Amino acid sequence: MKVAFIGLGNMGGPMAANLHKAGHTVIAFDLNKDACAKLQAEGVAVAASAQDAVQGAEAIVTMLPASQHVEGLFLGNGNGPGLLASIAKGALVIDSSTIAAATSQKVAKAAEAAGIAFIDAPVSGGTGGAIAGTLTFMVGGSDAHLERARPLLEKMGANIFHAGSVGAGQTAKICNNMLLGILMVGTSEAIALGVANGLDPKVLSEIMRRSSGGNWALEKYNPFPGVHENAPASKGYAGGFGTDLMLKDLGLAQENAMATKASTPLGGLARAIYAAHSIAGHGGEDFSSVIKMLQTQR
Repeated sequence: MKVAFIGLGNMGGPMAANLHKAGHTVIAFDLNKDACAKLQAEGVAVAASAQDAVQGAEAIVTMLPASQHVEGLFLGNGNGPGLLASIAKGALVIDSSTIAAATSQKVAKAAEAAGIAFIDAPVSGGTGGAIAGTLTFMVGGSDAHLERARPLLEKMGANIFHAGSVGAGQTAKICNNMLLGILMVGTSEAIALGVANGLDPKVLSEIMRRSSGGNWALEKYNPFPGVHENAPASKGYAGGFGTDLMLKDLGLAQENAMATKASTPLGGLARAIYAAHSIAGHGGEDFSSVIKMLQTQR
């Protein structure tokens, strides 16, 4: 299949590379030239613009930072027509960004009017899952559109869930990431408390991992440096999932909770903690770096 892939960050780059390795013809684009060069070095063709990338594409995959970027890309931002005007009728758009469900629904409606299929398919699994092709996709859209997307999704992920109609994938994702943010703060608090009392972080993490406090952060994404060799914490909190991206997702969860009158007190507290962490200058670091603000200074 000829696939345009737009958005080549820590997640999008490996996802595009996996589609290329699977034999699809991938034409990629990102505003970041370094990201383009990195993917080009892996043999992936890079276009000069998003409009060039989608020419003749049967499917378009996007992985962008926030709602405004997705809406601006597809619908335009006052500086010209959006990308929908350049996509062939009958093509399929797979948006794997994490954005507001309402934005997905707005873009999907415009796509349908243009004769273009659309699904929202945000992911979970982190950069490790993106590289290994073991991501979890949470899909919102029709059964037919999901089946068209499945051959591509299966090359990028190991789990594909149909959450419901357009926007449902985004809702599932913000619920998941709200829980992830809460779990990371709690895990960081527990490890920081143990270390402050002289415990070895590796030993404590293994005790908790095999006990009732076990969770994904302890299993695969420990926030303490040196516990997991390949975790961002052991790489200066570089790469991974940025603090500001977690803050954005926690904000989406709180906006949704307000709209539906749902009670999310821990989600709100986690958002406040990550906001303070970002203001302190850690917005570009992996979200597990939140342990820094919880550690005893000696």
